[in-house]
Amino acid sequence: MYDAFLQLLSLCTFTILQLSTGVIDPHQEGFHHAALREAELIYTHVMLNTPVGPLTLQADAQGLCRVDFGLRARIECCTPTHPVLHAAETQLNAYFRGERTTFDLPLAPVGTAFQGEVWDALQAIPYGQVRSYGDIADSVGRPKASRAVGMANNRNPISIIIPCHRVVGSNGALTGYGGGLITKILLLELEHVALVPATQPEQYRVQMRKRGNTP
Repeated sequence: MYDAFLQLLSLCTFTILQLSTGVIDPHQEGFHHAALREAELIYTHVMLNTPVGPLTLQADAQGLCRVDFGLRARIECCTPTHPVLHAAETQLNAYFRGERTTFDLPLAPVGTAFQGEVWDALQAIPYGQVRSYGDIADSVGRPKASRAVGMANNRNPISIIIPCHRVVGSNGALTGYGGGLITKILLLELEHVALVPATQPEQYRVQMRKRGNTP
C-alpha cells in the first residue's frame, strides 16, 4: 500500500513539474504520450498574432511535437525558450508572409506507425498543391485505406508544417479541418491554390486536376 502511494506521489510530482513550465494542458489531445515520452520536458511557445489566429507550439528534446490552433498556454509562454520553437516561429512567420514554401525543422510527432507514414506522405505534398485522401492512401501502399488516412490526417499534431490542409476530397471538397474550414481556405489561398468560391465555407471546392492542383 505504501509503495503504491509512493508511485502515485512520484507521478503527480512529475505531472506538476510538466505543468509548472507552462507546457501542457492535461486535457489536451496527445498529452499522455507526449508528456511521458522518455520523461522529457516539453517547452511551449505561443504565437499570438498570425493570419490564422493564435498558434501554440510545443517542442521537446527530439524536436517540434505540436502546433495547435488557438491559445493553449499561459501568455507568459510568448517568448521562445527553446531553439526549435524560435526556429519554428521564424519559419512560420516567413510562410505567412509568402517568403517560405517549405520548412526545415526537426519534427517529433507522437503517433502510431501508420499515422507516421501518413504524416510523412503529407510532407511530400508540394506547396500550392493538394492531394485527395485516396492519393495519400495510394502513396502509403494502402489504396483501400482512405478512411484510415482521413483519421490519421485528423490526428496530425503539427498543423501547417505537416500540411494536412493540402488534403481534400476526391471531388475537391474541403471536407473539414481541425482549425476550421475558414482557416483551411486562408491557408490554401495563401499558397495560391485555385478555389471555387461559394457563399458558405463548406461549399468551397478546389479545382482538381488528375494529379493534385497547381497554381
